[in-house]
Amino acid sequence: MAALQGLLRPRTVAEATALLAQDPEAKPIAGGATLVAMINARVIEPEALVSLAGIAEIQGISTLPDGRIRIGAFTRHRESATSELLVGRAGVVRHAARQIANATVRNMGTLGGSIAFADPGLDYPPALVAAGAQVEIASAAGRRLVDARDFFVDWYVTALEPGELVTAVLLPRPEAGAAGVYIKHARVAGDYATASVAACRHADGRVNVAVGSCGPTPIADDAADALLSADRSDAAIARAGALLQARADPLDDVRGSADYRRLLIPRLLQRAVRELEAT
Repeated sequence: MAALQGLLRPRTVAEATALLAQDPEAKPIAGGATLVAMINARVIEPEALVSLAGIAEIQGISTLPDGRIRIGAFTRHRESATSELLVGRAGVVRHAARQIANATVRNMGTLGGSIAFADPGLDYPPALVAAGAQVEIASAAGRRLVDARDFFVDWYVTALEPGELVTAVLLPRPEAGAAGVYIKHARVAGDYATASVAACRHADGRVNVAVGSCGPTPIADDAADALLSADRSDAAIARAGALLQARADPLDDVRGSADYRRLLIPRLLQRAVRELEAT
């Protein structure tokens, strides 16, 4: 079978996944913020790009009949950053989107493209894990849902199989008393996170946290969540921070050493929990 060539413009998810199934070397392109940079750097050299821009069903933010919030994969960061639908635990995604890069990138980049790239320094991954989000994935064989906690697998690796693409993220139904916050430490405004913490409170007071940029995937710890759900004193936050530090596996790079990143975790956690309490 001949390989696909050029820029292809499907109008439906079914058409897009059929094209990807036909040629495993073809790459889906959403906003292009990351993919175009990789092509320019010759990291990848695909002969065919499957544009997702014309697929209406993967655009925008909506409320499902069961109350959950659906963010289409082609939704731009700027829309996520300003949506009034992203409240309760889903509010953590709005907070994260506001801190992505700069206005140009927020106008161009998309949710699906961002999480499919799975850079540990990005803002969405810890926010989605803390919120208890699910990622909707489509292929020529159908669709499936993967918990965000299981979607991010390793450095730049996700649960996506060949021929699959992200079509949406599903967030929990907003509830009175629920909230979410995202705290990020970066060298300068708009840079990738040196470390970040996403924290969400359920309506019943339970808390979930996730740490970003301190390992290959967002760091979540059930024991830390249980501790913070029962006790949010300074001492409890310090113990939860220590648990998350123990799970961390950061790298040394230009944004900070591994030791510095570990040092940031309990400090950012303290800020996140206190801001969550004030919300």
